[in-house]
Amino acid sequence: MTGHALHAPALAGRRYAVFGLARSGLSTLAFLARSGAQALAWDDRADAREAARAARPDLVLADPMEAPLAGLAGIVVSPGVPLNRHPLAARARAAGIPVLGDMELFQAARATLPAHRLVGITGTNGKSTTTALLHHLVAAAGIPAHLGGNIGAPILDATPLAKGGVYVVEMSSFQIDLAHTVACDIAILTNITPDHLDRYASMAAYAAAKARLFAMQDAGATAIIAIDDAFTRAIAAELPARLRRIEVSKADIPAARQAQWPALAGPHNAQNAACAIAAARALGLGEEAIAAGLESYRGLPHRLEIVATRAGVRFVNDSKATNPDSVAPALQAFPAIHWIAGGQAKTDSLDPCLPHLGNVRAAYLVGEAAPRFAEILRPHLAVHMAVTVAEAVRAAAAAAAPGETVLLSPACASFDQFRDYEARGEAFRAAVAALGSGTDG
Repeated sequence: MTGHALHAPALAGRRYAVFGLARSGLSTLAFLARSGAQALAWDDRADAREAARAARPDLVLADPMEAPLAGLAGIVVSPGVPLNRHPLAARARAAGIPVLGDMELFQAARATLPAHRLVGITGTNGKSTTTALLHHLVAAAGIPAHLGGNIGAPILDATPLAKGGVYVVEMSSFQIDLAHTVACDIAILTNITPDHLDRYASMAAYAAAKARLFAMQDAGATAIIAIDDAFTRAIAAELPARLRRIEVSKADIPAARQAQWPALAGPHNAQNAACAIAAARALGLGEEAIAAGLESYRGLPHRLEIVATRAGVRFVNDSKATNPDSVAPALQAFPAIHWIAGGQAKTDSLDPCLPHLGNVRAAYLVGEAAPRFAEILRPHLAVHMAVTVAEAVRAAAAAAAPGETVLLSPACASFDQFRDYEARGEAFRAAVAALGSGTDG
């Protein structure tokens, strides 16, 4: 145990089970060991168990579906474990054992940290950009800051910040489900649109999961909500009176001002900026520091990322847009678009995108969703069927004129062809790079 690594002395002597041995699970095991806690570890995948044992030879492997649960202080699971249908959740409930995530363990460590503030950001779309933007604003203002949670390194790998530091943490609904006492000094909700309905019984249940971030806050804490949709407006109206409520909207950001921020194009980024600016002000940043940070922000990889301009054609990687709601703002960000879409569909429609097809010259469709997307789009614009992202890039580049944009904004998950959206974005980047040499990439 070291003073330079995050730990929670209050957990010493307790026993936990850790289920899921990918990056966050291994991070949790190391944190528990530093804290003086004991842990059983398991992953349903044999290769993950072998890799974990190789990394930690002293690891005690035990399947929590078979091992006795009595005496455990909790079962720490990866956010990827579907609690609505995995039998471990029911077994834990029957045994009266809480199911936790790494953010709950971070909360246990906060008492040992120098004076700090915790900002938690959630929402269907925009939470990664809002988190990265706020972290940039804080760090650029000279305040110690850590970026983590659902973005960046696992939160339990954080190096404790100096006094006055700010932990800026992205939290998915799954991470919030696994939190019980995480009390954010500032909690931000960007928006709520249909997503993850394989994990929640209804949109109301999904929205309620997001709203729990505010329910866990202490009296006097700040709740920032973008009220641009019906779900967030309803949550804002029902916030506990003990919280300081700040409502923002994309309409708060004048277009002329937004034009000064190169990496924040599009109406969705107006909403992201409004949330981040409100949080920066709540943290005490001055207007000059906020303005300078907005102008110097360079954006996230795979989120409206301009990867190249060739012969006057802009190539934009928006691979992180994995549902139609997150694509709609991208279709508004550029005037003449050759749109590459498709993959593993999360929904059977493209309804949020249809009002913005006036900006689209043609669609280039890939992956499992291509036939269905073609059926939807053919009445409105030219459609080209492409098997791979590389093939779509070549076709779009050949058709695009100077001043136009080739946009990868898939409206789909990537798992039919790629490991994740990052791998899909890298394939797009490689295909664009290959244009110069005439190769496939």
